[in-house]
Amino acid sequence: MTKNLKISLALVAIVAAIVAALLAANRMPDAPAQASDSGEGKVADASVLVRPDSHRLSTAKDGKVTVVEFLDLECESCRAAFPVVERLRKEYEGRVTFVMRYFPIPTHKNAELAARAVEAASKQGKLEAMYQKMYETQESWGDQQVSHEETFRGFAKELGLDMKKFEADWKDPATAKRVDKDRQDGLALGVQGTPTFFINDHRPQIQSEADFRAAIEAELAK
Repeated sequence: MTKNLKISLALVAIVAAIVAALLAANRMPDAPAQASDSGEGKVADASVLVRPDSHRLSTAKDGKVTVVEFLDLECESCRAAFPVVERLRKEYEGRVTFVMRYFPIPTHKNAELAARAVEAASKQGKLEAMYQKMYETQESWGDQQVSHEETFRGFAKELGLDMKKFEADWKDPATAKRVDKDRQDGLALGVQGTPTFFINDHRPQIQSEADFRAAIEAELAK
């Protein structure tokens, strides 16, 4: 193989990688793995899907349609879905309730720690600010095998939280229990990967933002 041919093939590979990245950035992440006993088309137990203390990021006036996301703050696909969810929240404000539930993946070193940080921030009315901060900065701390406790502590300071209270809530066993309760509910509902979305009592197959919007519209039309 000549030197020029090698260079040409390398350039082709680079261009292909760039195109693939651009395409990936403009579509929803692949649908998470479906549980064999509970997947698309199955009716979810509403009392487990949304608990009285589940975090509602927005609330519909009529309560007709609810979108629930089981998420992992260290999950790259969740971060990719985040701006889509934010757009839909804005578009359907007052018409659709959006609920977030924790589902930290055990193999993600900082996922549970991040979830507890968000939960601790919620005690001071900063759940959404911390939740957004985690996704906006995920590239700097995600997918690493070292603890980012100091990183998350820094986020709390940036948000102006009472640090003494934040530290106490962050390390409180009740906070860990609250996060784990969400995860256990997810497992009971057949959640195996993140992000997993439910719309009302079923889990639609969502491959794009258009699919997501269509699924919401279908429920609103009922």
